[in-house]
Amino acid sequence: MRIKTAAQYEEWYKNAKENPEDFWGEMAQNFSWRRRWEKVQEGDFNSLDIKWFQAGQLNITENCLDRHLKDKADQVAVIFEANDPNEPARNITYKELFEKVCKMANVLKNHGVQKGDRVCLYMGMIPELLISVLACARIGAVHSVVFGGFSNQSLAMRINDCGAKLLITCDGSPRGKKQVLLKDIADSALKDCPNVENVLVFKRIEIEVAMKEGRDHWANPLIDEASSECAPEIMDAEDPLFILYSSGSTGKPKGLMHTCGGYMVWAGFTFNNVFQMEKDDIFWCTADIGWITGHSYIAYGPLLNGATQVMFEGIPTYPDPGRFWKVIDKYKVTHFYTAPTAIRHLEGFGLEYVNKRDLSSLKVLGSVGEPINEEAWNWYSKHIGNGKCPIVDTWWQTETGGIMISALAGVTKDKATYTTKPLPGVIMSLVDHEGKELEGENEGNLCIKKPWPGIARTIWGNPERYKETYFSTYPGLYFTGDGAKRDSEGNFRITGRVDDLINVSGHLLGTAEIEDALNQHKEVVESAVVGYPHNIKGSGIYAYVILDQNQEHENPEDLNKELSNMVGTILGPICKPDKIQIVPALPKTRSGKIMRRILRKVASNKFDDLGDTSTLLNPEVVDELIKHKI
Repeated sequence: MRIKTAAQYEEWYKNAKENPEDFWGEMAQNFSWRRRWEKVQEGDFNSLDIKWFQAGQLNITENCLDRHLKDKADQVAVIFEANDPNEPARNITYKELFEKVCKMANVLKNHGVQKGDRVCLYMGMIPELLISVLACARIGAVHSVVFGGFSNQSLAMRINDCGAKLLITCDGSPRGKKQVLLKDIADSALKDCPNVENVLVFKRIEIEVAMKEGRDHWANPLIDEASSECAPEIMDAEDPLFILYSSGSTGKPKGLMHTCGGYMVWAGFTFNNVFQMEKDDIFWCTADIGWITGHSYIAYGPLLNGATQVMFEGIPTYPDPGRFWKVIDKYKVTHFYTAPTAIRHLEGFGLEYVNKRDLSSLKVLGSVGEPINEEAWNWYSKHIGNGKCPIVDTWWQTETGGIMISALAGVTKDKATYTTKPLPGVIMSLVDHEGKELEGENEGNLCIKKPWPGIARTIWGNPERYKETYFSTYPGLYFTGDGAKRDSEGNFRITGRVDDLINVSGHLLGTAEIEDALNQHKEVVESAVVGYPHNIKGSGIYAYVILDQNQEHENPEDLNKELSNMVGTILGPICKPDKIQIVPALPKTRSGKIMRRILRKVASNKFDDLGDTSTLLNPEVVDELIKHKI
């Protein structure tokens, strides 16, 4: 079932709002269930005891794989495009993917993994990552994918927080001209992870790596020997499916836990309606499975809908800035889903690389991860879509599990820089700082009024933090942390974060986590991190650092480089500050609170919009910050 007209969207939206039990019960019937649910939804944002499809039983891989074997067994499910453009593509049919998942599932079982156990994955973007994710779901193990760009300390924290007993990794991963030595990083992490009993290692770049006897096992030969039959574990709808870590406003990332039934319905429903794919279309989401976009619109959404998709290992500028356009031309991609950061970056290389390729296969363009500026939107539409492709500018979060606000491709109207209207079942609200709901054309803080099937149920091991993070600011509402504008037609435009998170290239990074890393340097007394406008990444990371006056600092440039590299070592390269300003003090209130609002204004060159600084404990420091701004 799919929305096919703008009038039908209005009808479905109204039905989902007024009769959610009937609406979502009907949508859920598009999937295979082992046992029908007794109640579609219960719980609210006050009790937080939210459940969907209570007492229903299923296995999500039966919906991604088994049910397609009757009429799509020989259809290609995944086209793998390697980092090296000269490496032959791998086409994996639904039947082959099913068999590979079953084999990997049996390998996991043979190494003691059972229903409810947590399995951590730290890999590059190869089919074996997708296969391993689905293998975990096949046997009821809870998967937790860690992006291959994170450091050993970040990996260790995530392994320990979720209590993983098994890690799946690779010898390494090619990334452009570089090689990421994943096994070496994993070995360093595992020194602090006593619960990990086994490590399965895939060969990818064929290098020698240390293998700890009794713990480490080469995965490839084990899979070759395993049976291709594995009965799916029957899961309750509210059983955990995966844990995915997202930065928080404290130093410790939070493990968002998604469940089997509601997430399945939401990922499948949103993919189907937003992208409007037809038979023989080719979908390509450029995200990494280490992020939520890769979970919902690579690992699950396309497979739930029986689609054919491209999976890409490389980066958009290798071996040249025309790689994305070459891949679209090569596979005749029809639906292309990427981040504004990539669009802006590639726009900077001009049209030379674009014009070399035939992009006429494209039908739908997508944007994800951060607000897209009007110039990039127009360039994307004109030069990549040839002015004929609708753009689905999607807004959603790790916490939401899937797309929440978006145009429906070719069905509802898109609008430059606007995510447009909420999907059926998503009841948005704009509120002021006191929590008063704002009506009509307005601007405020973006909240959600009612639960939807894909909502994360909790933060793993910390339900109080879940409540405090999302439901304490405006009781009875889910606070997204974003600000938004709403136009007279009800279209939403996301204006950015209003909390202590920075959206860097579509990835939310916690300022506290970066500050904690900076403060570990022996010469740093205190630091404060804020976001500032960045032409390519959307937001850059600006760090203000106070140094120990008793230390000698002969070369500030070397110190800044040292601080940046230390953050990269502790957290991963994506968290490195773009600018580091050494400051004598930070602007603080008389109670000692850092005035981040002022720091953000200074970093953004908004010197005329600082507001009243006379109430600060140290107002004179503001002039110093401006005078020496980088």
